[in-house]
Amino acid sequence: MKGAKKPIHAASTWIMQQPSEVKAFIAIFAFMSALLIIKVMVDERNNLFIAAESVHAMGIAVLIYKLSTGDKDNCSGLSLKSQELTATFLSTRLYCSFVMEYDIHTLLDLATLAATAWVIYMIRYVLNSTAMIEKDTFPHYYMVLICAVISLVIHPSTPHHLFDRICWAFAVYLEAVSVLPQLHVIQNTQVVEPFTSHYVFALGVARFLTCAHWILQVLETRGRMLTALGHGLWPGMVIFSEIVQTFILADFCYYYVKSIISGQHVLRLPAGVV
Repeated sequence: MKGAKKPIHAASTWIMQQPSEVKAFIAIFAFMSALLIIKVMVDERNNLFIAAESVHAMGIAVLIYKLSTGDKDNCSGLSLKSQELTATFLSTRLYCSFVMEYDIHTLLDLATLAATAWVIYMIRYVLNSTAMIEKDTFPHYYMVLICAVISLVIHPSTPHHLFDRICWAFAVYLEAVSVLPQLHVIQNTQVVEPFTSHYVFALGVARFLTCAHWILQVLETRGRMLTALGHGLWPGMVIFSEIVQTFILADFCYYYVKSIISGQHVLRLPAGVV
């Protein structure tokens, strides 16, 4: 195992020494390679959505375990604001799912929302003495306002009621940036305990699977998928939102995988990573 670690360490060190342009090229190459693997291995593209929601639910399950262990530092590294944003976009998406397309995604979102609500309750009322309030300072209300304004202007052009279409857009935009408060807490601490890092990595995987679904659908339908989403700026904003939320977590996921391979139990991030 030690022999395997040396080339991996050497490769990661070489990547970190490269200029930003080379790092960006490597990230894009890795992203496209992963897409190609998924394209070959997954026949039914809708399964990527189910997989993404399932991975997200698994990440929440990790938090539930963390908050239930009775450790004196239960809330260490967790962002209450990020959980509140997650609950907000899940509630909105759940409403849209009930009025627009009741299916398996509705049930998965309902389960994830219930688990997220429990996490919020534990952080806010039961374990609030261990919450990192002084580090959880990201202005998340401004994000909600900005996403709401954008959704009023750019939303689907489907036959559904205007309010439902605006809610749909709002959920998409807010999901794309909901992890930012969590990353802000991580940036302030620089040291991420295992359960928190597992949760954030699960979010990264879930975001990537959702993004892969949209990109593969667009490529395989030669753009017809965008037309099915509607006209105007909305189709492009859906794809853009998925790509943004994937790359927001890309750096963290890189250091997470590197940490797991090297056998580190606590993830330590260089300054300026997230």
